[in-house]
Amino acid sequence: MKKVLVFAGSNSKKSINQILAIHASQLLDSVDVKIISLTDFEAPIYGIDLEMNEGFPKSMIDLYNLFQETDGFIIGVPEHNGSMPAVMKNTLDWVSRQGGKIFQEKPVVFLGTSPGRRGGISAMNHVLDIMPHRGAIIIGHYNLPNFNDHYTGSGLSKEVTMELSQLMNNFQSIILEQ
Repeated sequence: MKKVLVFAGSNSKKSINQILAIHASQLLDSVDVKIISLTDFEAPIYGIDLEMNEGFPKSMIDLYNLFQETDGFIIGVPEHNGSMPAVMKNTLDWVSRQGGKIFQEKPVVFLGTSPGRRGGISAMNHVLDIMPHRGAIIIGHYNLPNFNDHYTGSGLSKEVTMELSQLMNNFQSIILEQ
């Protein structure tokens, strides 16, 4: 069975981008979904001296191996000061140092949300610009503004679910055709 790795580029235990990514992944029905949290893959701030002196942290080797075993990715993209959070950039730096194009020309969907009216679009634009250079075949992206207007403790609104369904159906079809 094809495998999809799902995570948000966040180290928050209450990440709304993780909630969005998980919700989207629940719309898939013909693939094996693995949901992770970057808090389970901690690493020091990347630096070439650290890499040369201490090598790769075990957590980053484990995450690299997960990337290798995966057929596609759903990634929540939080926004910190107009770009991706430091934890996301740092994690991707560690993973990339182990084997180049971290997404290996595999399908990726990027999702972003925020409590504000822009929905994290600045971070999303940054990610959409750079991730193809890291081997991401971008199948689509989705930004949800005003997250709290669309989310209750039981899930996301029907409107958001319908919008995500089309994107997830397309994503799943592409993965299954590989």
